[in-house]
Amino acid sequence: MHSVNNEAAPISEAPEKSVDPQDNLDRANEGAAVSEAYRTDFGTMIHGRIEDALTADRLTALKGKVNLIVTSPPFPLVRKKEYGNETGAAYLEWLKSLATPLADLLTDDGSIVIEIGNAWEPGVPVMSTLPLEALLEFKKAANLHLCQHVICHNPARLPSPAAWVNIKRVRLKDSFTHVWWLSKSENPKADNRAVLNPYSTDMKKLLKSQKYNAGTRPSGHVISKTGFLKDHGGAIGANVIDLEDERTTPESLLRFTGTRWDANYRDYCKRFSLPAHPARMQAMLSAFFVQFLTDPGDLVLDPFAGSNTTGAISQALGRHWVGVEASAEYAKGSRGRFAEFEDEKPE
Repeated sequence: MHSVNNEAAPISEAPEKSVDPQDNLDRANEGAAVSEAYRTDFGTMIHGRIEDALTADRLTALKGKVNLIVTSPPFPLVRKKEYGNETGAAYLEWLKSLATPLADLLTDDGSIVIEIGNAWEPGVPVMSTLPLEALLEFKKAANLHLCQHVICHNPARLPSPAAWVNIKRVRLKDSFTHVWWLSKSENPKADNRAVLNPYSTDMKKLLKSQKYNAGTRPSGHVISKTGFLKDHGGAIGANVIDLEDERTTPESLLRFTGTRWDANYRDYCKRFSLPAHPARMQAMLSAFFVQFLTDPGDLVLDPFAGSNTTGAISQALGRHWVGVEASAEYAKGSRGRFAEFEDEKPE
């Protein structure tokens, strides 16, 4: 692996144009507010819309310094949700408008990972192509490369869309989301050795016996006599991430599986009467890409931070982080992901 900018500083260390605290406050209150919600030793949560944050000093100072943007923007759902999703053609134009300013923040070998869920046409059991159209427009707008399409499978997800799956019984349960890995260059920083899956029982036996059937397979593939005898520490993962199968989860990331990672966050929100974000990013999904595409000390940005799963994951993995969240209440609740704030009531 190589890095263009391993010394990227967290946003809390970004230079300000003015050293006057009141001046910072005044600028934050001009138009739509962009202000610091809180900070840790590794990163900063910004309260404000990403559209406004991208033109504010706190993010413009990071141009060319962000190693990874990993995020799950509000999905293009049929109905408006409380966390502020756009619908229809407005969603496409909105996501497209963010492409270039977000890409400008990346290092030359940086990546953007975007999770986008499926959408359905209103009133009929027909899927919408809007998520795919929006992704293509986002890619073209910033002249990005599509490194890989990854499927995030969550078999435990509740059946949806309910009208067609539960009531009419004419469609199957929607249990996956699209994850798109984009980059500025054709060869962004990445190392699949950082996210190897545990070997299967059969592979462990093979490594122990040092015997297997080599030769040409019916498919035409030639299996060498020694190609599978070396222990590489694990199996190369597939481009389908199963959030419920710990057998295909890198051992170093097991602590982020299931609901355990959310426990402190949910408890914090309950104790201080704050709303828990209804569409939290899966911790395992965020952890996988942070470990796969960055090195310790790198800088990770989530422009739709929500409960700040990505920030907390990044910090746990030794990366700096920046989160941007439009809702003041969600930003306050996200403090519950960090031990230093667990007993501190947000203002």
